[in-house]
Parts: sequence; C-alpha cells; structure tokens
Amino acid sequence: MACLYRRTVVALTLGPCLLSSADAAAVEPVRIGGFAIDATEVTIAQFHAFAEATRLQTAAEQAGGGFEWGAGWERRQGWTVYRPYGGPPESESEPAVHVSWQEAETYCRWIGGRLPNFDEWQRAAYSETRAAPDGGFEIGRTYRYPVGETPEGMNTRDDDPWPRHAAVGSTKRGVNGLYDMGGNVWEWIADRRGAEALTAGGSWWYGSEETVAEAAQWKPADFYAVYVGFRCAYDAG
Repeated sequence: MACLYRRTVVALTLGPCLLSSADAAAVEPVRIGGFAIDATEVTIAQFHAFAEATRLQTAAEQAGGGFEWGAGWERRQGWTVYRPYGGPPESESEPAVHVSWQEAETYCRWIGGRLPNFDEWQRAAYSETRAAPDGGFEIGRTYRYPVGETPEGMNTRDDDPWPRHAAVGSTKRGVNGLYDMGGNVWEWIADRRGAEALTAGGSWWYGSEETVAEAAQWKPADFYAVYVGFRCAYDAG
C-alpha cells in the first residue's frame, strides 16, 4: 500500500537502508474500510525530511522552544521537534512533537494525506476490523483501550519501562495492528472547534484513563508541546 502514498517519497529521501524497523512500519498505512491510517506516529526523521523540502521552521523553533507542564505551561528553551527535551533525541524514530495542528496538517497534506477525523481515529483505535486479526484480537469487537480490554503494554505514567515518550513501534501492537493509539503522545485530530483542535489517545505523562475514547481533549490549534504529536490518514479508493 505504501506505493499509493507520497510517504514513500519521504522514506526514499531518508534512504531505505537507514530506516529502523519502526520507521519501515510507519511507511505502510493500515487500511480500515474507506480510509487508511499510519501504523505509527510520524517520526522526527520523517518530519525533518518534510521541513527541509519545504523550508519550514516550526513555531516552536521561531519562539525559542516548546512547552512542558510545570507550574502551568512553561516554555523550555531549545526544546523543538528535533530536540524534544532540549538535546539530541536517542533516536530519530521518536515521535515528532512540539508541532502545532497546522504544521501537522500541512505535513499530512504534503505526503498526500490528511489528519484523521475523530470518527476515523476512534474506529481505528478501538474497533478491530481485520479479517484475520492476530494478537488475540477478535474481528468486529470494540475494546476499551487501544491495546485491548486492559491497558497493559501502553506507554503511560503507569508501570511501564518508558520514562518519557518511546520510539514509534516500541510499545505493544494494538487494535488493527496499530501502535501507540493509546499513550506515548497525544495525537492531533482533524476536528476543529473554532481556535481549538481535538487531540486523542493520551500520552506518557498521563495514566491509562486518558487513553479511552471519551478522554479526547480540545487544545488550542496553535499549541505545541512535548506531549503532542500526530499521525496521518489517507482516502483509500
């Protein structure tokens, strides 16, 4: 399916031999009915290729850094999509964070996709649609969490091995074969409410209760923080 989408251009730009297994998984969107969605969150490496090609400087870069929660929202000097915690990431397969809704949407349009709407994201995250699912999932069943009926295996502030966000594809593979639909980082959704945009899935900073469908949160669309990333969806003909 990757050949149907411009995402392959990003992969070739980075060089196929340099991609980790997680990045390779991100090249292959998962088809769910009339649309497809990225198997993982967009990575730093993928976003960097786009930004170089389009000469984009993110709002976080222009402002000197993105936000982290401390005594309220606090700007962290030097924290950007390429330096998520102020220094070089352990891997460029980590999710692209410190990205605004518009920057995420522009990336998705550039590769031939778009941000998923909430109905699509919710269906992909919780309702198993594969004809022959693996991992113990059952076709037609809707689960409480994106990894099943329990939250085990997600990257949240509960008991797990990841102190912050993890490289994409590191956590338990969930419903529809997707990664990190719950935990790791919040994901921008296409739905807008005036100056706000929806985010879903929770993040490593939150507990598992934030990863359920009803916990989706509205955030300012021009906001960028270490907890928020995204993935893209595609119209499947």
